Amino acid sequence: MRLLNKDLRLQDVTLMYLTVLATVVVLLVASYQAPAVHSRPTLAYHIPLDPSGQLELSWNISYPTQEVYLELKVKELHHGILLGMSDRGEPTNADLVLLWDDGRKSYFGDAWSDNEGRVMLDTQQDYQLLETHQSTEGFFLLFKRPFSTCDPHDYIIEEGTVHIIYAILERPILSLHELNISHLQPGIQRVLLLRPDTPSPALPKDVRTLEVLAPDVIIPTQETTYWCHIYQLPPNMPKNHIVMYESVITPGNEAIVHHIEVFECSPQMDTVPQFSGSCDSKMKPRKLNYCRHVLAAWAMGAEPFYYPADAGLPLGGEGSSRFLRLEVHYHNPLLISGRRDSSGIRLWYTPSLRRFDAGIMELGLVYTPVMAIPPRQRSFQLTGYCTAKCTQTALPVGGIHIFASQLHTHLAGLGVRTVLVRGGREVEVVQEDKHFSTHYQIIRVLRKMVTVLPGDALLTKCTYNTEDRNKVTVGGFGIMEEMCVNYVHYYPRTQLELCKSHVDTDYLQKYFSLMNRFQGRESCSCPGTTVEDQFSSLSWDNFSGEVLNSLYLSSPISMHCNQSTAELFPGEWEKQEIPMVTAELQRAPYPCELSRRASSQNDNPTEVRPDSSV
Repeated sequence: MRLLNKDLRLQDVTLMYLTVLATVVVLLVASYQAPAVHSRPTLAYHIPLDPSGQLELSWNISYPTQEVYLELKVKELHHGILLGMSDRGEPTNADLVLLWDDGRKSYFGDAWSDNEGRVMLDTQQDYQLLETHQSTEGFFLLFKRPFSTCDPHDYIIEEGTVHIIYAILERPILSLHELNISHLQPGIQRVLLLRPDTPSPALPKDVRTLEVLAPDVIIPTQETTYWCHIYQLPPNMPKNHIVMYESVITPGNEAIVHHIEVFECSPQMDTVPQFSGSCDSKMKPRKLNYCRHVLAAWAMGAEPFYYPADAGLPLGGEGSSRFLRLEVHYHNPLLISGRRDSSGIRLWYTPSLRRFDAGIMELGLVYTPVMAIPPRQRSFQLTGYCTAKCTQTALPVGGIHIFASQLHTHLAGLGVRTVLVRGGREVEVVQEDKHFSTHYQIIRVLRKMVTVLPGDALLTKCTYNTEDRNKVTVGGFGIMEEMCVNYVHYYPRTQLELCKSHVDTDYLQKYFSLMNRFQGRESCSCPGTTVEDQFSSLSWDNFSGEVLNSLYLSSPISMHCNQSTAELFPGEWEKQEIPMVTAELQRAPYPCELSRRASSQNDNPTEVRPDSSV
């Protein structure tokens, strides 16, 4: 990219690159008056960035070239716009692209922020400006960049959650070194930038719709609200197949409705009390806690969800419940009052049953306090196992085909990874999110279907951060407790509904005994003493945390290989050995890595032998 900002101040360069001694640094900055591209890319995906609706991000992906095309729409452009990506949405150590002006001229460039939020122009300009234009709708800025640039200051765009930060520049920027993102109080939005590139199957001609909507709710004047509403299916509804679902958002509320889920209640309950109110309300009936079978999940920016052409999710019929629970998450940081909402999910279903029933299976850890995370941990990992013995027992000869999954933790979760293991070797990643957020949990369609055969194992590893906690975090249902789950969507449906594990409790008791002796206390197996009590009685330091980690990595496990009746499959499931992984899956190199390797090889001196010709 050519140097178009000839007015860039010398002191800016000096201040930003003072540590680079005896080096000629070329700053590549483009004027935003870019020529229009001849073939404008189609931008298939859209998401509002800010609650007021001033900013919108549209994008598309090119997998052959491993590039993402992005377009920002700004309703009212003042003196510039900032868009960035960072690990958790922090303004520090962020990869940035900026459009700014100094009161006279405007500039576009690739930048980054340091650990205090100060902005630096990047010596390697990887954002390529493609087009700008102004219309009655606002100002549009189109640009692209590779998934990976091999630049240490750039964010690697991978499958999984991307934390977008944004800010509107309200005044001229005379010199970039005076710009600090932390002072701008940037907004944050989460999105899946990388999406499957496979076309959606056509809907059947006899498709019908069912809308599960909030009943004209007045959105509370508070930042976060989870609204629960019980919906009843028509009586004696025969079995149908859900083949697609999509969001229904009340016009004007696109930036407030954050995510929506629809759960089926337990078929064992004949009735569920009618309720519409805050999910945290003390008036919420207890029975709503048994409405946990996910039918649909949507989050801001998600596209309609299609089932494979030969499978559908059962709705109605024998063995199903008439009662559904709608849960809507409202994010209202501007504390807008009096806003009404009737958002929800539209289910598209057909009475013409497809070849296969789709099923949902839980992988990961059992909800139990025996799996715990010590306090003050920057990164602590727990792994849940679905063993080869369980899949050998429960899966059909041809196996099952996973086409989507929904990752789930509570507030301490940082990352989730489910991998398929065959013969001790990792062979395929089912789903991975290195930047997972509990505030962005949607059903994600896999780019490639994963086939699980009898005798395969599935490992789900969750990473947690408890740096801000002084007490141990145990597994459980509470929001301050933790989970590690992957709800995988697959076909054909089997009786295997849950394949999860936890550490053997006898070995955990040995850990408590060892720690109590080491910390100078007597072990107590008193009646009424819970696992939570035993964890809470320990003094937590690096040693106690490392020993607990070793216990989880090496001790036998208790397997929950459950049928849809919640009963275990026949067999011995206690004190099972942890599945061994002898070879981990390696990531394919990015194009920039390949070009660097080739360049490095070309830089090597050529050996000249006496009998060789030059």
